[in-house]
Amino acid sequence: MTVRRGTVVAVCGHESEGGRALRDLVDPRVSCVSGGRELLRRVRASRSRGEDVCVVPMTLGRDPELVADAARTLLGLTPEERAGTVLAEPFGTAEHLVGWLRAAASRVPEDRALLVTAPSGDPFVDADLFRIARLVRQYGRHPTVEVALTGGDPDPAEGVRRCRALGAERVVLLPAAWAVPRVPDAGYCEPGGPLLTAPATAGVLDARVDAAWHRYDRHGDDGLPRGLSAAHDHGHSHSHGPGGHDHDHGGHSHSHSHRHSHSHGHGAAGAAAPVLPSSRSLR
Repeated sequence: MTVRRGTVVAVCGHESEGGRALRDLVDPRVSCVSGGRELLRRVRASRSRGEDVCVVPMTLGRDPELVADAARTLLGLTPEERAGTVLAEPFGTAEHLVGWLRAAASRVPEDRALLVTAPSGDPFVDADLFRIARLVRQYGRHPTVEVALTGGDPDPAEGVRRCRALGAERVVLLPAAWAVPRVPDAGYCEPGGPLLTAPATAGVLDARVDAAWHRYDRHGDDGLPRGLSAAHDHGHSHSHGPGGHDHDHGGHSHSHSHRHSHSHGHGAAGAAAPVLPSSRSLR
């Protein structure tokens, strides 16, 4: 398959501290931007030079709103600008994250407790981190796996205290985000990150870009309709009161009850499914 050349724009959120945590992990030719106006300016600048643009939401599965925001932003492009712009699928899903965390945990001695740590997001993605950590424990070999939220509750210091209270002598902070957490107490804990190496990151990013251009060239799919629904396809079961409600998302008004549920398994095989593709040079 011949993949067209173009610019890759990585749109970043709280998982990467607005892109700062990605500086040493992605190719310098990849533009790391926050969403909204910065994303729109970067895409328009590239399109004005005649470059095709692929936007990749750099979530690891804990920021579905990043995907939807990117799609809404790209709707602000002119028809000519949109003609050479695609939105890739997110870098990772929650199921990818389980697999990556399990791989990272396999490198940690069994006598350590694992503290799965990530920047705090909204209540639903924070709650999902506890599910993710439970799967890491279920299919791993570490008896103690706890969760900590940077900027949230429990924070890393409290997470270490909980691990210690459960009898752990050493605690490894395992990042479930691009950002590597600060070690709160070097006497008892140590860093276990970053989650992915630079070559692994490049391989996954390349695969997302290739797939996005393949869908566009073969089927005319620019990824925007799928991106617009990303936050509501995330799978959280939650309710906003009896009967649901009407609300508006950036001009896309709709009514629904906000009740969603996971309809797929998360067994050992499913959690380990992600396989990192071989890397190729960015185009």
